[in-house]
Amino acid sequence: MTGSGSTLMLQRMEDSKVNKPEWAPSEAGPEFASFVMKGVSGSTPVSSRARKKRRDLSVQDYVAGVLEQNRTILARAITLIESNAESHRELGQAVLRELLPHAGKSTRVGITGVPGAGKSTFVESLGVTLCERGHRVAVLAVDPSSSLSGGSILGDKTRMEKLARDERAFIRPSPTGGALGGVAEKSRSTIVLCEAAGFDTILVETVGVGQNETTVRQMVDCFLLLTIAGAGDDLQGIKKGVVELADIFAVNKADGNNMLRAQRARSEMETVLHYLTPYTPGWKIPALTCSAKTGDGVQELWSRVEAFQEHLRLKGLLERRRAQQNVNWMHEMMLQELKQRFLHHPAVKPRLRELEQQVAGGELPAYTAARDLLEIFLRDA
Repeated sequence: MTGSGSTLMLQRMEDSKVNKPEWAPSEAGPEFASFVMKGVSGSTPVSSRARKKRRDLSVQDYVAGVLEQNRTILARAITLIESNAESHRELGQAVLRELLPHAGKSTRVGITGVPGAGKSTFVESLGVTLCERGHRVAVLAVDPSSSLSGGSILGDKTRMEKLARDERAFIRPSPTGGALGGVAEKSRSTIVLCEAAGFDTILVETVGVGQNETTVRQMVDCFLLLTIAGAGDDLQGIKKGVVELADIFAVNKADGNNMLRAQRARSEMETVLHYLTPYTPGWKIPALTCSAKTGDGVQELWSRVEAFQEHLRLKGLLERRRAQQNVNWMHEMMLQELKQRFLHHPAVKPRLRELEQQVAGGELPAYTAARDLLEIFLRDA
């Protein structure tokens, strides 16, 4: 070891006496020490560097950016809509009001299914197929929010790697925020923004399937139920909640050794569908097989979606369905606004905490507490 090297080592050993962690053994050497390297002379600490703040956008900035198909501004507009801040809500509604006349020209498809049905893989396969046929596809992928932390993984985009690289596609993962229905609370507004940005196909992938996760039916034209062979028990549990609402039924993962089982599951479901009244009058619900992995059956499935859309137009159902969906949207917004105003009412907030403690302690029935709070709200409204 050179003289300078040994000097440096001795210096480090000396420093280790000072920098040694308190949990290190008393006889431990320099391997338990931490060393801080000096920075480059004249450099500015990261914490003191001036951070470039993004320019705030006006209503017209958002509207122009979305109509010009600026993906960055579209993403910011969706974030604005999803925000619960009061100032953002007002701005977001103004943006929506301006863009609403430019929306409504897409094909809206909701995709749900049993856990493990391969929804994300299927959505990517379908999205890639549609992009290759010249469509512009927006995917709204919804992730469940944790009931403990409130956070979401939002990992659907990483599972659609090929589709995410296509400039004709736009993937937006969003958290449910605790909302029932398998979709995010602001999904309807996001659909309007994506349509105004020129996307002609909207694919809404829900969290999963269950009795309450059917809200997506109220915001799309076509409702696709995806399942896999061997999911009979799951289907029995969700039949009333979802199967009766589906417009198209498909058994995924119909490939390799699973092909025969998938065909058998399709045949069994075809028999069940024969006895169900279709959600859409005059439409016979098809039962299909497909493989998101190989792409087999995906184009045929989309042909059925197109046939379904044509059926809606010929029967005059598309306009009526969307009109009713808008009315339902209004009622949902009323309930949400009432809830926000109620919970943030200055007379309700302090009394709410008191009554919560009394209900938790078994001193007061829940109904009585709720009625008292409503009386306070209505009295001071």
